[in-house]
Amino acid sequence: MDWTRYHRLDDIYEYLKYLADTYPCHVQLINIGTSYEGRPLYVVHISNSTSAHTPAIWIDGTFHAREWISPAVVTYIIQQLVEEPANLKLLQNVDWYIMPVVNPDGYEYSHVSSRLWRKTRSPSQVESGRCQGVDPNRNFDFQWGGAGSSSNPCSQVYKGPKAFSEPETLAYANFISSISYKTKLYLSLHSSGQKIMLPWGYDRIVPHNFDEMLALAQNAACKFKLFNYKVGNKVDLLYRASGNSADWAASIGIEYVYSVELPIRGFVLPASNIIPVSQDFFRAMDVFADKVSTLTVVVK
Repeated sequence: MDWTRYHRLDDIYEYLKYLADTYPCHVQLINIGTSYEGRPLYVVHISNSTSAHTPAIWIDGTFHAREWISPAVVTYIIQQLVEEPANLKLLQNVDWYIMPVVNPDGYEYSHVSSRLWRKTRSPSQVESGRCQGVDPNRNFDFQWGGAGSSSNPCSQVYKGPKAFSEPETLAYANFISSISYKTKLYLSLHSSGQKIMLPWGYDRIVPHNFDEMLALAQNAACKFKLFNYKVGNKVDLLYRASGNSADWAASIGIEYVYSVELPIRGFVLPASNIIPVSQDFFRAMDVFADKVSTLTVVVK
């Protein structure tokens, strides 16, 4: 994979298929559904364990189509876990489920038609029908429709006509729900702004295990050498965002939940940022994997 440029969806998917074919003992490519425009939704499962009791980490990117650094960093993480022998230690008692592109239709549209496109590409269900797409990160069924989302289909934070109206978010939620018993840590990568944000995002309150989540995020942030990340509650660091995926992940019982705003400010980042941002963020994987490896999975 060439880390000196941003890749189109087909390039990313071909790379994932290559890894699954080349490293079948460690890599499984899972098709969890289909986007509105018919594109597959792929999750990469990386593991050296056959046990149902192995705790797991979830990582995703590209909720918002224009945030190209997000799928680049997520794909870099996959490459490091699979193709760098020095990182095999990160597979010891940890499974990884990684989805580089949650919103493939929007991502492709941002390449071919509108660079700053944010949402999905589903048609509007209102009578005028003049605006397309839903903000997938306002479409989850936990606190859906609250502050920080909009009922206006032309808004960048349009929540959709109902929770999980989008095939992408529904497939995503169904898959994570199926592995939620073993998923101990959740990372959703966005851009930009250099923040590691904790629930809740729908209001200025915190979950019961906020202190534990905060301590782990602070330890991870200490590993970065090139960029300084702020760590804290999403509302305090950014804004209210009801119906977001991280709040939903915390609501179904995942213990450590973070949404990350990657460096640097702005959505149109030169490709020269890919390697430094990716290499710096990967340093935190040791911290997250060490923590998750100590946690117990209860098989129901």
